[in-house]
Amino acid sequence: MSDNKTLKVTLVKSTIGRLPNHKACVSGLGLRKMHQTVNVIDTPENRGMINKVSYLLKVEEA
Repeated sequence: MSDNKTLKVTLVKSTIGRLPNHKACVSGLGLRKMHQTVNVIDTPENRGMINKVSYLLKVEEA
């Protein structure tokens, strides 16, 4: 699954007023600002964080 595949993750909704553990997942993915895009390695840990806060993100295969 991982063989250096990456995912392009963009924060499309604000984290203001969200649960603290959801905010932690967003920052754990390396996102700080709205509409910021980061490339993360496709690991089960990153997938779990993405799934938890998927309502805030846009995810694409990179």
